[in-house]
Amino acid sequence: MDNSLLIKVTDVKDIFEQYINTPIEQLIKYHNLGYPFDNYNKAQLLVGMCMDNRKQLNIPNNFSYILRTGGGNLRYNEFKISYAIALGEVKAIALIGHNNCGMVNLMSKKDRFVKGLVENAGWEEKQAEEHFMSFAPMFEIENEIEFLLSESKRLREKYRNMLIVPLFYNLDDNLLYQIKEN
Repeated sequence: MDNSLLIKVTDVKDIFEQYINTPIEQLIKYHNLGYPFDNYNKAQLLVGMCMDNRKQLNIPNNFSYILRTGGGNLRYNEFKISYAIALGEVKAIALIGHNNCGMVNLMSKKDRFVKGLVENAGWEEKQAEEHFMSFAPMFEIENEIEFLLSESKRLREKYRNMLIVPLFYNLDDNLLYQIKEN
């Protein structure tokens, strides 16, 4: 993982200029800087983030739609994204990944995954293995930052008029980091 691309935000001056006066700026102010919550009647943005239980955003009620998926992978969620844009009228999408993601090198976790389904869900071993092999290739990510950048690019091509921003949640300090893009 290339940490040199990550920009920590501990002051409003750290927020990238292109995010000023957008819901991304508000998200960072709420989460990282502890700004007091405004009241919202409707969502301002869509957050796509990992389902990992170690992350919790500090944001006001009604501020955001949130889609939580393994690795923050929004493939196969396009209808939900389109709904938030078309009917929810969100102005931006924040795609949030994090360090130590369980979807990184997922194939190495196959035996534990299969064993867990057998012991916890009562599955047959063959059924659990087939399930893993059917879905793991779709959800495995190689590198958290590279995935965020490629997924942001993919979504920008599909939703050309939307502000789509990759952000990184650092589990070590629970802050959102901006990612320098080329």
